[in-house]
Amino acid sequence: MGKLEVIAFDADDTLWVNEPIFIKTRERLESFISPYVDINKLEKKVYETEIKNLRLFGYGIKGFMLSMIESVIELTDGRITGNEIQQAIDLGKEMLEHPVELMPGIEQVLETLKDDYRIMMITKGDLFDQESKIARSGLAEHFEIIEIVSEKNEETYLKVLKRNKIDPSNFLMIGNSPKSDILPICKIGGRAIHIPFHTTWEHELISHHEKNGIEYEELPDVSLVPEFIKKLEQH
Repeated sequence: MGKLEVIAFDADDTLWVNEPIFIKTRERLESFISPYVDINKLEKKVYETEIKNLRLFGYGIKGFMLSMIESVIELTDGRITGNEIQQAIDLGKEMLEHPVELMPGIEQVLETLKDDYRIMMITKGDLFDQESKIARSGLAEHFEIIEIVSEKNEETYLKVLKRNKIDPSNFLMIGNSPKSDILPICKIGGRAIHIPFHTTWEHELISHHEKNGIEYEELPDVSLVPEFIKKLEQH
């Protein structure tokens, strides 16, 4: 590994809270479709529909909202009313305007690191929604580079690093998703730190088999990153 020069952060559930907003919305949706259908089927149905629609809608709240509406129409055999569909749409709009809740200590972490490293944000999802959250977070000034991508895989990361003239051996990625933030970086020769979040979307989870012997660091809290990197650089 080369000398560490660039540190990148995932955004959703790494810089700020995201997944609990989706969970709360599903719970609220259950309250008004319960007269029609077994609500225990809702979470599985919404997830299956989201995955089916990824190639059309991509990641993010808008795709979730459309998949949510499609799911309740199918689950209720079309019996759900127009007013109730409007309620589902309103839930999606509330998600898009939800206040951005920063992870504890993240501003101090970014402030500590930016004097010694180039700091990046690499986030995936709907461009408009991610730009809005970045602006509302107040964190943009901490980042030299911000990349919003439609997918996070080896090919995408290689393109991002090449575009920004970054050698993978000098690069570190920090995020909550092993599938999106960690394994692809390790596979292209970079380093990664996994910061688990207490709840993670099923699509971002990986099995032990998928790790395929790849080793990466894991810290319980993002506030521990600066001290860990300091020790890393001393070796």
